[in-house]
This record gives sequence, C-alpha cells and structure tokens, in this order.
Amino acid sequence: MTSAVDHRGASPEQDRGRPAVPPSPRRQAWRSRLYRLDVKGSPYLYVLPFFGLFAVFGLFPLIYTAVISTTSWSPRRPGSEDVSVGLDNYTALFGDANFHNALINTFGIGLVSTVPQLLLALGIAHLLNYRLRGRLFLRMGVLIPYITSVAAVALIFNQVFARDFGLLNWVLQPFVDSPVDWRAETWSSWLAVSAMVTWHWTGYNALIYLAAMQTVPYELYESASIDGASKWQQFRYVTIPSLRPTIIFTVIVSTIGALQLFAEPFLFDTTRNNNGGSERQFQTVVLYLYQQFWTNGRYGYAAAIAWTLFLVTVVIALVNFLLVRRIRSAD
Repeated sequence: MTSAVDHRGASPEQDRGRPAVPPSPRRQAWRSRLYRLDVKGSPYLYVLPFFGLFAVFGLFPLIYTAVISTTSWSPRRPGSEDVSVGLDNYTALFGDANFHNALINTFGIGLVSTVPQLLLALGIAHLLNYRLRGRLFLRMGVLIPYITSVAAVALIFNQVFARDFGLLNWVLQPFVDSPVDWRAETWSSWLAVSAMVTWHWTGYNALIYLAAMQTVPYELYESASIDGASKWQQFRYVTIPSLRPTIIFTVIVSTIGALQLFAEPFLFDTTRNNNGGSERQFQTVVLYLYQQFWTNGRYGYAAAIAWTLFLVTVVIALVNFLLVRRIRSAD
C-alpha cells in the first residue's frame, strides 16, 4: 500500500524525519526585540489606564483648584475669576476662627469615632473567627450598615437623637432631669455624629480584620494552648501582633476618612446654612468648605480650604508612615 505524497513529492513520514529549519537571523532578532518590548513595556500598558484616569479626574482638578485658590472668584462678582490675589486667601484662612473651629471639630469627631470603631471591629472579627453556626449569615450581616445609604442612616439617627421624641432620650429619661439636646452642645453633637460614623464603618473594618485573622497560622494558637495560654492571652499575644500591619492600615485609612468627613454632619445639621449647629458645634472642615463654596459663593476661598486640608492630610499620612517604619524597625 503506497503512502500519500504531498505536492512537493515527499511523504509525511519523510517530513517528520527532517530537522526543522531554523529561522533566519533577521527573524530571530525581530522576535528578540518583540520579547524585550513585551517584558519592559507591558507593565506600563497595564497601569496606563489608571494613570490616565488619575490625570483627568485627580491631578487636573488638584492643579485647577490650586489656581483658583489664588483668585477672588465669586459668581456674584462677574469677572472676578481673573482677579489674582496671590496668597491672600491662605492668609485670611489662618486667621479665620471658624476654620480653626472646624479643624478642631474634625479632629475631635475623628478621634471619638475612629478609636471605638476599630476596637469594636477588632472584637467583632475575633468573634466571627470562631466556628459559629450561621457564620456566613453573620459575616454578611455586619456588612449591611456599610452598604446602607448614608442618607438613610442619618434619617434613622436623626430620630434616635431627637430632643423631644428621640429614642435615646426615652431610654435615658429615668436617669436625666430633662431631655438632652444632642445638637446644642459640642460633646453631645460629637457623640451623635461619631455614632453614625461608627455604625457605618465598623462592619467594613471587621471584615478586613477577619480576613487577616484567617491568615494567622493555626500552629501558633496550638503552641500557645499547649503552653497554657488562655483565649484572651492568645488574642493578645498571638492575634494582635499578627494583625499589626492590618491594624496600621485601617488606622491610616480611617484617619484620612475622618479628615474628609462630610455626609454625616451635613445630614445631621438642621440649620439651613450648613453651620453645623447653631454655634458651629459639629461643623467639619469639608462642611465649612461646602458652606463657603455653595452658600457664600466664595470659590477662591473654598479652594484655599481644600488645598489646606490636602496639605494637612499629607502631613498626617507622612507621620503615620514614619510611625510604621519605626514600628517595623523595632520588630
């Protein structure tokens, strides 16, 4: 039986026995050039969309805001966008008592909300790390406040902290002489706004801690148990040190988020001019920026507030970075 012969007169069996023809030197050089280009250029192509979006929606607004901060632009004065005032807006800002008050409120509310929030998140994550019944349902449940609209949360908490018919004052009625006006005093308003922030973000941080806890080797807990360590000692001396990078991350992110706090005090405020209370008890920096921009129409001054807040955030981030480096070097 004869084998099939191709159009060149050679059978397939004979083609299989022939050695492969090496590519020409020109083709080898071209392939080598493409390989080097792929290795060196592909990573830049992958990150290019991010930097493109950042340039359009991040870098350009930042630069444009810096330019506006040196003008006296106001829609109530036509042509004022071209009037340059140099650093006068920043000079006026440093002497603005309302800005100083807003800065104090921002740091105060941030401290009152961040510390309990992270401690509660750490405790909830530790409980969810046990083998409980319905663990998946409980883990999904702690995320519900995070996915809930801030407006809906503020609406509920406005009813809870209402002076005359609020749920919290009804609970405190046997212990106080008169209903507490949560918006009237500085500390009470800070606690009310912090309660909203804590409610909204605790579950989110708890899931971050939970994911980090599940990466801790079980052998560490087993060794600690053999050595006679209790559950609390295991949590203190095994879990907490293992979560140190995650805890540092959540502290930095929560601090930056506290500096940008706006929605909760804005929705908790019952005044119509965004004062953050009758005497600016809980007016944050971003709320003050919003008031100067939309209510007062001082675009240049509001841009100066935005850039000052940006610089404050950068300084705090650098301080956190230095603390992280010191902690790591100590370890």
